[in-house]
Amino acid sequence: MRAPGPCAECGAGGAARYRCPRCGTAYCSVPCCRTHRERCVPDPRRERQREAAGQGSPPAPAHGPLALGDILSEEDEQDRVPLQKLKLLGESEELRALLLNPHLRQLLLTLDQAQDKSSLMRKFMQEPLFVEFADCCLSIVEPPEKENVLPE
Repeated sequence: MRAPGPCAECGAGGAARYRCPRCGTAYCSVPCCRTHRERCVPDPRRERQREAAGQGSPPAPAHGPLALGDILSEEDEQDRVPLQKLKLLGESEELRALLLNPHLRQLLLTLDQAQDKSSLMRKFMQEPLFVEFADCCLSIVEPPEKENVLPE
């Protein structure tokens, strides 16, 4: 993975981890993404490549909620969880039961609002309740393969 370059919107050096799917412009954050979307001029070559790949055209840049594709770089695509698997999270009774815990909800809210999510995530992964939540989510979207299991 290459090192991030400067953000095209705010100029922050080495911070542009995301790319616009319409024009390829690099930016560093959701606020910069929103600013960029208001002025985005799609690159016709990039649009043709997306259409040829069957991805179609992304939503218009100035309107609508922030789409996940707007903040994921091409390198992050391989880590994207398909929508069908994400829907399984909403159907999990075990996950619902965990989310009834007010301490876990507070941890998730704090993480969602944090500027430095990665360091906070490392800290929260020391919390047994958060680890249980993360393990539950992962077991739903990526069920463990049955390795080293003896046939019955």
